[in-house]
Amino acid sequence: MLSLDVILFIKTVMKYQQLRIKILGDCYYCISGAPDERPDHAVMCVHMGLSMVKAIKYVQQKANSPVDMRVGIHTGAVLAGILGQRQWQFDVYSKDVELANKMESSGKAGRVHISDKTLAFLNGEFEVEAAFGEKREELLRIAGLKTYFITKVVKAFASPCAKKINETQSEIAHPNPNGSTTDIVSDEDDNDATLDDEGLLAQNSVSNGHQKVIAVTADEEEQVKLENFKQRLKDELVTRDGHENLTKDTNIFLRFKNPQLEQLYAVYREPYSSLPLLAALLVQCIDVLYSYIVLPRSTLHFINIAAPLVPIAMLVVISLAESFSGMLPKFFVDVSKRFNDITFVRELAAIIIALTIGFSNVIDMFFFVTFVRTEHIVSESEFNVTASLDSDINLEVEGMVTAEHLLPASFVEQMREAVPPERVLYPSYLSNFGVLILIAIAVIAQLTHLTKILLLLSIAALHCYFNIFIMQDLYALEDDLEHQPIISTRYTASGLLLVAALALSTLARHMDHEDRVIFKWKTEVAEQKETANDMRQRNEALVYNVLPVHVAEHFMKNTKRSHDDLYSQSYAEVGVLFASMPNFSDFYSEETVNNQGLECLRFLNEVISDFDALLELPQFQDIIKIKTIGSTYMAASGINLQRTLRNDAPITERWSHLAILVEFAMELKHALQSINEQSFNHFVLKMGINHGPITAGVIGARKPHYDIWGNTVNVASRMESTGKAGAIQVTEETCNILQPFGYKFLQRGLVAVKGKGQLMTFYLQGKSQSSAEPVLSGAVELNGQDSSALESTSELETSDIKMPLLKMNAPEQSLEIDQDQSLKNDSAGQERVGEFQSLLE
Repeated sequence: MLSLDVILFIKTVMKYQQLRIKILGDCYYCISGAPDERPDHAVMCVHMGLSMVKAIKYVQQKANSPVDMRVGIHTGAVLAGILGQRQWQFDVYSKDVELANKMESSGKAGRVHISDKTLAFLNGEFEVEAAFGEKREELLRIAGLKTYFITKVVKAFASPCAKKINETQSEIAHPNPNGSTTDIVSDEDDNDATLDDEGLLAQNSVSNGHQKVIAVTADEEEQVKLENFKQRLKDELVTRDGHENLTKDTNIFLRFKNPQLEQLYAVYREPYSSLPLLAALLVQCIDVLYSYIVLPRSTLHFINIAAPLVPIAMLVVISLAESFSGMLPKFFVDVSKRFNDITFVRELAAIIIALTIGFSNVIDMFFFVTFVRTEHIVSESEFNVTASLDSDINLEVEGMVTAEHLLPASFVEQMREAVPPERVLYPSYLSNFGVLILIAIAVIAQLTHLTKILLLLSIAALHCYFNIFIMQDLYALEDDLEHQPIISTRYTASGLLLVAALALSTLARHMDHEDRVIFKWKTEVAEQKETANDMRQRNEALVYNVLPVHVAEHFMKNTKRSHDDLYSQSYAEVGVLFASMPNFSDFYSEETVNNQGLECLRFLNEVISDFDALLELPQFQDIIKIKTIGSTYMAASGINLQRTLRNDAPITERWSHLAILVEFAMELKHALQSINEQSFNHFVLKMGINHGPITAGVIGARKPHYDIWGNTVNVASRMESTGKAGAIQVTEETCNILQPFGYKFLQRGLVAVKGKGQLMTFYLQGKSQSSAEPVLSGAVELNGQDSSALESTSELETSDIKMPLLKMNAPEQSLEIDQDQSLKNDSAGQERVGEFQSLLE
């Protein structure tokens, strides 16, 4: 039943833009106008109250249950924040919060009870009648408040969703003759819209004792928004312009404007980025092959083309060894990795390879091709006759300096004899092979586009020089064999080299640009991934600090669950502790000297933080903090799914966690005493402990709140509220369980407990020294393995999470033992605790 109520309330809170604070038993606690201020906060609160009352009436009818609701509303100032170090819960504090609590407790079932402060902000949108709540509650009278009940809605509220539904229905039911529609909504429909829009109540059905909540329009709209977001994200990625993104980050030379990013790019290398170096080795091997087939076969020629293979192969193997770590010895892989890690060495090796294959071909042109004879060159006299047919060519030949004039005559004669007369050779072979060399240089990944362009143009220019000025006689003969083309072959071959060099230079720049775009995207993705991972770790730490460890693991590790799935678990043997500071209400002041109460809350945060620090001790790992209610601290023991016991286990083993809870309660007293000594205060604790079955669960999927419910919790709360300051009060059943652990009790007598009648209660006096050590050590041994596991999983990196304003790091306090301390009960403190007690009723 409570889960159905809460689901209804959560939907209503979302509709009226309220901020849920917490759930105290069956009390739903929310605010409006924070954290964002809004002028209609009071109006929204009243509509929220009316909607909740009608929701409860709907549940009454469908479930045939007598459940009912009181709603209290008050307007004022609050302090908002988080107290403590564990089980964080956003909360609000102030005198006005207490007055709002009293407005609820002094109201009537099925009515919305407001104060005159709230009435001043309603702007006449509701009709009210006097409620005389100040006569039923002393605190309201002291504050000088007058109270009222809401009787009628004067100005109806309609959410955007309900407005769309009403407009659609009006368009269908009342069309105009001219084709337009008339927006007609009756007053009764408007009032219903305040309570029934989105199908909130009509969609909820209760059958066969099970509650079934059907998805409402808000959920469908949220799903549509999610799908639209995914589509927009997809379109953005598809239409993303990498060139435009890179232009603002680079200069004209494609260097990143950010020096650090440029340095990272220089160091960065893709996997298998050394593979393109194989192209240079392959080109040199092709040079050897085609030289054997086409060019002269001589020892000097073979040495010229084969010698570069050695350094090229060595540099390529060293560069590639890292990419084939599984196939090569570890020594070679390590050498390759160190070689490639040095950017200068890696680039220098690539430049040496490029220059080697380029100059090898140039040297080949200089030493050999100039001196070979084709089948058309029988003798020099015949060559001169052929050349004389074209006077222009003859004049050009006479004006040029050839390699034949630069070398000794004996060497020239030896080269001429190296090639048989029947061999047909063309000088354009070497020029065309130069294009292949340029392609091999262009694909090298270790070089920037500027270095590539410089190498490409240099090698192309050198080849062109040899074509035009050194090998002009052989090109003239080749032109004769080709029947004198319009443009000489040496010019076309040189033009081909220059065009190839320019085209490959453009390609090199484009490849460098794309590589930089990809690198920038990868850098952004890596940064976003790191940010997301950091956020995930923070979120996990936050979840583990908001929920108990085993509950957090249920939500974090269960990836198949729906976000609306609820968590609940029943426990048969649990201990519950309530500890409050009854005289904190006298200490709390909203005067200017206390910064409107902020300094008082700072002190309370220090106290609660010290209490939370005790839970880090190994002997208290089986204790879970549930929540804080003002200055009241609530904890429980025995909520441990890893704890397994035999069916015939003795009491001292089954209820060892309850003894640890009592030890924890005593340590709370010692911690508070230490704080009193440092701050010169006289705060005391009033505590109550009970044991028995409970039901634990998480309420709210988007804002989870872990809590426990049951008769055991109610009685523990009564033990605290009816006890006395400085004492721990327990029931007779709890006393009987704790006595075998060596604890001593003082019978108080029969105490009137609301809803339970007269209960025999006892005050815990302490523990005999003879049994103190064995019980504690036995308790630790019982939870040995499980506690260590929980300890390891519950270590949260809270230092990485930005702490709220009210969060303060309290220093570790030494714990002193003073079991004889007993202070008198404070009447004002009793009233303060009673206020929080009423929230649990």
